[in-house]
Amino acid sequence: MGSFFSSLVTPPPGSTSESSRVQAFHSSSEWKNHFNSVKGSNQLMVIDFTATWCGPCKFMAPVFSELSERFPDAIFVKIDVDELPDVSREFGVQAMPTFILLKQGKEVDKIVGAKKDELERKVALHCQN
Repeated sequence: MGSFFSSLVTPPPGSTSESSRVQAFHSSSEWKNHFNSVKGSNQLMVIDFTATWCGPCKFMAPVFSELSERFPDAIFVKIDVDELPDVSREFGVQAMPTFILLKQGKEVDKIVGAKKDELERKVALHCQN
């Protein structure tokens, strides 16, 4: 009976609930290489600092994924604060979820908390500028 219930909540192997437009980084060196390759660009980068145990982060995950589809000119990145604590510290992340918007490697906006409408509004604003 336990396996029946597990099959209801466990996605099949190879499936993902994350959009392919959202890039997840699992090592500091991968992240630094990516950041250095785009920091000279005027392209908007939206970073979602998240944690697997964070309820509000789970609520925002599909929102973040949907925004990545709606704003294809922006770069959407997901960083787990427990996997990359050094990157989280570098950006001063103290609560989850935290969304940091960057252009040319510099912070242009920040949203702390599961604020769907505010995140959507700020992504739209900075994609236009």
